[in-house]
Amino acid sequence: MARNDHMRASGLPISHEGFLAHKRYRYLKLAVVVTLVAIVVYAIADVRVRPNGGTWYGYILGTVSALLILWLMMLGIRKRAMTPGNWSLKGWTSAHVYLGSSLLVLATLHTGFQFGLNVHTLAYVIMVIVILSGFIGVYYYTAVPRKMSDNRAHRSQKDMLDAIRALDHELNEAARPLDQRYLREVTNAIRKTKVKPGLFTPVSSAHRQCATTRAAIRLRKAVAKAEPDMRRPLEAVTAILERKAALLLRTRRHIRSKTLLQLWLYFHVPLSFALLAALTAHIISVFFYW
Repeated sequence: MARNDHMRASGLPISHEGFLAHKRYRYLKLAVVVTLVAIVVYAIADVRVRPNGGTWYGYILGTVSALLILWLMMLGIRKRAMTPGNWSLKGWTSAHVYLGSSLLVLATLHTGFQFGLNVHTLAYVIMVIVILSGFIGVYYYTAVPRKMSDNRAHRSQKDMLDAIRALDHELNEAARPLDQRYLREVTNAIRKTKVKPGLFTPVSSAHRQCATTRAAIRLRKAVAKAEPDMRRPLEAVTAILERKAALLLRTRRHIRSKTLLQLWLYFHVPLSFALLAALTAHIISVFFYW
């Protein structure tokens, strides 16, 4: 019986292993071994000719690094085939992270610490930027989805938007008895509320500036000063406005987190293709012009 099946049968909570810890950090261990072997071989190589891209050791490391980069770029294709087993998407992603990180050492040793204003250094610099952006992606894909799930409270984005529209309908009905001055606040809350925060606007600022939030604050203050016959309708409308403001805050946080994930992909993926182009130029220049 599999571990999760055993835990399910015994009534214990099922553990959900993240891609970083896949198979007890199998690919982290593999990456460490590969890195250590590369460092040891570099250290014991003939000191008269320090290993670099033009030595036998440099060619081996260069070939390994180039093939590894090509394999790492296949993750996008692999995402379209959801299969279990040793090469599940989770396993592939885990290997992508750890073996991709090992390139920082492998490619650096391949250069022999020889850099200049040329296509070879350009390929190396782009590779480093891609890997560093990958570290940011690891954070996003480990921390952000969990925060998004907790923030949504098990609702989808569509559910939240539908709920906002339903609250607007409630506001229309509940605001009928209000005076014109209060009705204007409710109308603004319905018509002038923007769900999506600006790209460079903090969610907290968008929440404070939101027409719904402002209407809820103003009407809450008005309740204490309202005439007795107006107090109950104001209370009802204010309660709906506060529910809508809270839901809008959750929705904006979700949209912002989703946008960050998409922006990271828009940066990381094109940069990876730029690396592939620079790597191709590097290889062609080595074999045809050296």
